[in-house]
Amino acid sequence: MDVDARINELESRLAFQDDTLQALNDALVAQQRLLERVQLQMAALIKRQEEVGSQFGMAEDEAPPPHY
Repeated sequence: MDVDARINELESRLAFQDDTLQALNDALVAQQRLLERVQLQMAALIKRQEEVGSQFGMAEDEAPPPHY
């Protein structure tokens, strides 16, 4: 294999790796955004559960009824 062919092969591999790296980065950014949305939703649900629990006077450390 001559030098020009080797350089072309290396340039081709580099271009493929650059494309793959960009695709992986895009996927990682999308997953991070999704994770942030899920964390916000979980925080809102936890807050809502605490509010509903306090409205009905439920205590978390309240013992279950004797028939359990």
